[in-house]
Amino acid sequence: MKTFCGRANPTTGSMEWLEEGEDYDYHQEIARSRYADMLHDKDRNVKYYQGIRAAVSRVKERGEKAIVLDIGTGTGLLSMMAASAGADFCYAIEVFKPMANAAVKIVEKNGFSNKIKVINKHSTEVTVGPDGDMQCRANILVTELFDTELIGEGALPTYEHAHKYLVQEGCEAVPHRARVYVQLVESKRMWSWKKLFPVRVEGEDGEKILVPPSEMENCPGVPSVCDIQLNQMPSSDFSTLSDVVTMFSVDFSKPVQSASTYYRVQLEPVKSGKAQIVLSWWDIDMDPSGMINCTMAPYWVKPTSALQWRDHWMQCVYFLPREEPVLQGEKLYLTACRDEYSVWYNLQKAREGENKADEEEHEAGVGVESPVCRCRAHLLWNRPRFGELNDQSRTRRYLEALREVLKADSVCLCISDGSLLPVLAHCLGAKQVECMQPSRIDLYHPHELWQAFFKANHLEDKIKIIEARPELLKPSHLEDKKISVLLGEPFFTTSLLPWHNLYFWYARTAVSTHLASNVTVLPHSASLHMMIVEFQDLWRIRSPCGTCEGFDVQTMDDMIKDSLNFRESKEAEPHPLWEYPCKSLSEPREVLTFDFTKTVPQHWLGTEGSVKLLRKGKSHGAVLWMEYHLAANISVSTGLVQLSNEKGNCEWNPHCKQAVYFFSSVIESEILSEPTAVTYAINFDTKTGEIAMDFKL
Repeated sequence: MKTFCGRANPTTGSMEWLEEGEDYDYHQEIARSRYADMLHDKDRNVKYYQGIRAAVSRVKERGEKAIVLDIGTGTGLLSMMAASAGADFCYAIEVFKPMANAAVKIVEKNGFSNKIKVINKHSTEVTVGPDGDMQCRANILVTELFDTELIGEGALPTYEHAHKYLVQEGCEAVPHRARVYVQLVESKRMWSWKKLFPVRVEGEDGEKILVPPSEMENCPGVPSVCDIQLNQMPSSDFSTLSDVVTMFSVDFSKPVQSASTYYRVQLEPVKSGKAQIVLSWWDIDMDPSGMINCTMAPYWVKPTSALQWRDHWMQCVYFLPREEPVLQGEKLYLTACRDEYSVWYNLQKAREGENKADEEEHEAGVGVESPVCRCRAHLLWNRPRFGELNDQSRTRRYLEALREVLKADSVCLCISDGSLLPVLAHCLGAKQVECMQPSRIDLYHPHELWQAFFKANHLEDKIKIIEARPELLKPSHLEDKKISVLLGEPFFTTSLLPWHNLYFWYARTAVSTHLASNVTVLPHSASLHMMIVEFQDLWRIRSPCGTCEGFDVQTMDDMIKDSLNFRESKEAEPHPLWEYPCKSLSEPREVLTFDFTKTVPQHWLGTEGSVKLLRKGKSHGAVLWMEYHLAANISVSTGLVQLSNEKGNCEWNPHCKQAVYFFSSVIESEILSEPTAVTYAINFDTKTGEIAMDFKL
């Protein structure tokens, strides 16, 4: 059966109806899942196995049968660990049907069908009793329901229900407990992901400072966690203001409460500074004694221990509602509020001479309402976009290019979402400035945010927002004038892959009748670049596992491969490569160019060629990115910023995701006596706005 799916094409901007097979959603889910990453997480798997063996032993020592409940079984790995450790029976629960089917096959292949029953239900729908899904309550509870924030996948309500209805009182639990740790830091880089900094513009009549509106300045933002690979954040980019402290812990062997609550710790800053960010991570003890511990602690916390790379569990960055100046040694209270799925933080200063009663009054004033964005900016822009708008060197490049192209009588139209370009153009003396923000006209009303920004800088009557899509532009919108300068960063909120921002080219084509004959387009062109790389760790997310702790999980590998072959493997996928180190094996190569001074052509744009591999290493894939050419010798790159040394280490634009095309087979160029090359064919279909690529090793 086929289904028609509607989608807005991010590159062409048109609404499309695509015919998809009934398995499309399922293939998407499997192809983009993190099962491979989890199966490659040696530290996690070994610790779970140790914890499960110990739990089964404790139950057996009491003379009881070991009955295991495994919630969210996935491949069935943890149930197979329990069965091989001597458990009498395991109930393995998996709500996702294709995954449950795979678990049945994997369990059978490994010879545990008589010991493990896979139940394809949500755990809250599982019944217990002679005619139920489970014959009796379990006395060992095994789960892996955690995300980077610990509770974001609904672990708390799941545990709460399991203790009430599915497991015995005083059951063993693997993991036994979790602890959440926090550290207070100052970081201009991370703080730039939460708020808009003032922008300095040197105009004809002196320096202007553009400031964000007060509602943006005082907005608490959104409660969604910012999860990143903190191990890639250089220590020079933040300053720790407190020691690491335990914020709260959860004992999974006892009944768990999921209702909203808060936790409070007292802190004394180890140095003075601006408290802006709470960094957080967790660890889990697989046994009651805490001897079997699995931690997500970043490099500066446990500098002597080897770090396990993983992408399914990272570290959290939380933004305080506002910056708080703190002094070394002063008494502070950090409060963590949580609901069933998310955590957020507040910092308060203790009042001088405060006693126990004052402390309790302080606590009574803590609200657990989730923060709500009132300024709209946090709903419109993600964290990297805030960082991009705050990047002064990037802004300087646009200012430099604008100075080259603007004249006193310039009539400018800017087509980009949430861009500072219209304001910069006005400050540099453009006569008339209009702007269009096509991606989210109906959603979140971006024009209201920009009207507040214009008002804060006394520009209400200077810059006009056109609330129409480019193809609906009328002469009356422009006061019957022709556009002499067409501007774009380009940036659109609907873009996922680097070339999706080529929507600017399609928008430029749509407004071509409104352009003056000698129009200047900034950027005047763009180019697509490509490089072959070896990843330090990211390759694991697409690498087959084969066996995991002695269990055959080939069925899972095949399932992921089938789903990738369904569509995904023929496509590139977006990754922020500043978080995922790699080294270049080839020189960067410009492969396609796009001329914005002309309209989008009717024919395909294509290229074929080959790149030589210059260094020893494993060719895991190709990285692709865009460069925008603003004016003579002024360009901005969304990808490679620099190749730093002989080893080919790469520095990437930290505000953008680059496109990664994983090769289906890896070529290992250990000996470079004979030059090895990768041939490529890359085609841009101007009708669909899609890029098709093929690489041969």
